[in-house]
Amino acid sequence: MSSSSKTHAIDSFSSPLLSSLLFSLHSLSSSPSPTQVGLDNAGKTSILYRLHLGETVSTTPTLGCNVERVVAPTTSSSTKSTTNGTSSGLEFEVWDLGGQANLRPSWAAYYKSSDAAILVVDCTDRARVGIARGELVSLLADDHLVDAPLLVFANKQDARDAMRPPELTAALALHGVQRHDWHVQGCCALSGEGLEDGLRWLAEKVGKKKQGSGAGAVSAASPGKSDTTAGTTTGAPVAAPATPAAAAVAATTEAAKA
Repeated sequence: MSSSSKTHAIDSFSSPLLSSLLFSLHSLSSSPSPTQVGLDNAGKTSILYRLHLGETVSTTPTLGCNVERVVAPTTSSSTKSTTNGTSSGLEFEVWDLGGQANLRPSWAAYYKSSDAAILVVDCTDRARVGIARGELVSLLADDHLVDAPLLVFANKQDARDAMRPPELTAALALHGVQRHDWHVQGCCALSGEGLEDGLRWLAEKVGKKKQGSGAGAVSAASPGKSDTTAGTTTGAPVAAPATPAAAAVAATTEAAKA
């Protein structure tokens, strides 16, 4: 990922009519289409354009949506052949939605054409993590996202007082999630640190599903084992748990240094 310090001004598709027209093309895309959501000021648009351009952008609050194509780093199950016989990473068409309170009810309209979900959390905003958890509960309960992999970007890890991935995992109650593979990736939208790692995980999961492994494929971090990558936590669906305790996914990691 580029470390360029160039700044680009990004304007979202703020017109409801334009957003609606763009969404009508959403289901026609041949690329996997994750929907990226999160509260306002979480850093969603900064992450999208850091991945798209490899550079820092100057953003304004998203009033409608942003959509860009992003190529994930190559993984064993997410490569695709090009016309010259070489391989490239899986290409995503990422839909980035506005996070203000009055816009959040519209998120569900985008889920029906989504292959995965990305939740971006401002890890310095402890006061609203409960609101983020509530939005996550609604997302995971949506019938259009059954078995869809969930990537959580734990953003603003450069701040000394930021929640680290294990703390955010607990705050979002992710260990109780049974129907989705999930992964919490510590990151910094400004520097780009952690973004490609998260996208690589998502590409691996989406790639496996497209290859026919089916919904609910067990994560590499299987129950009872730890993901040893610093700054991340990972979970996987558990088949027919007998008790609430059996439903918990034991997946913990060392926290990233403050």
